[in-house]
Amino acid sequence: MGPSAVGKFTDPILKRTVLWEEKDVFNPAVVVRDGKIYMLYRAENKITTFGKASRVGLASSTDGVHFKREPAPVLYPANDAYKQYETGGTEDPRVVEDAKGTYYMTYTAYDGKLARLHVASSPDLRHWTKYGNAFAQAGGGKYLDKWSKSGSIVSTYEPDGRIVATKIKGKYWMYWGDAQIWLATSDDLIHWTPLEMAPGEKPPVPLRAQALTLPNLKVVLPTRAGKFDSDLVESGPPAMLTDQGIRLIYNSRNVPAIGDKSLPEGTYTAAQALFDKNDPTKLLQRTDTFFMRPDKPYEKTGQVNQVVFLEGLARYKSNWFLYYGTADSKIAVATRPVE
Repeated sequence: MGPSAVGKFTDPILKRTVLWEEKDVFNPAVVVRDGKIYMLYRAENKITTFGKASRVGLASSTDGVHFKREPAPVLYPANDAYKQYETGGTEDPRVVEDAKGTYYMTYTAYDGKLARLHVASSPDLRHWTKYGNAFAQAGGGKYLDKWSKSGSIVSTYEPDGRIVATKIKGKYWMYWGDAQIWLATSDDLIHWTPLEMAPGEKPPVPLRAQALTLPNLKVVLPTRAGKFDSDLVESGPPAMLTDQGIRLIYNSRNVPAIGDKSLPEGTYTAAQALFDKNDPTKLLQRTDTFFMRPDKPYEKTGQVNQVVFLEGLARYKSNWFLYYGTADSKIAVATRPVE
């Protein structure tokens, strides 16, 4: 799926008609509902205060490949309580549901300078209630103005395609972050508390970039010097709870000077990690190399070159459908049979 000049939308902040997905579409979440795959995807227009803005659109498919788009976005910056945080866009959704069938979306609110992890819920994927920052109440609000992104909630991927958030030891768990990968817990899928290190505990690797602003958090999946995931690691689709453990697909960026010298500067690849099903902080295994890298023209060249960014995974019609953004410009899918 690529950008489109068909979708039109009256932006409530700009008070004008916007071709809201004419520039780029990428980084989708997916949900199986009523026998279809529904995709919630990030779309950018060309003109705003910041030169562009991201909104979340909705499309549906009966085969997992060909999608019909809804004409207007379903989650977007508006004149609401969260306007100041979302002026630059609502980005990069991940979606799960609870046992009662209510959907919960984690997404990035961007104000032009700072990314914040926000939460919204919906009964039908079209009408969303925003709750603001996932960490607003944690630690007396000390995380409210910290950089946070990419919330991957531990869930069970049911045979009927539903992705159901599942408690472990009485709590919901979420892998998050785009410098290192951290953890947070919740009682209600709305208010989250990041896990901090124990007294005297040290990070497993030297902190860099945005991780320097969060020095007390417990790193559960660190970057690795000399490898493809040298510069950053970032959560992918909702983490999968299985009998073997919690499978986390993650995205990573490489810098040849400190990482894999065979990959171009800034290359995003995807890999996997396995955590203990009873202790989400305990890393059991991790792949030595990536299982997906940019190798198609549309993955190598775009708004940001050399990017495959995985965010959506669906079990549908006896296949796994893995959806990802390509070069921050288009949406692609990879498939394999369910074993």
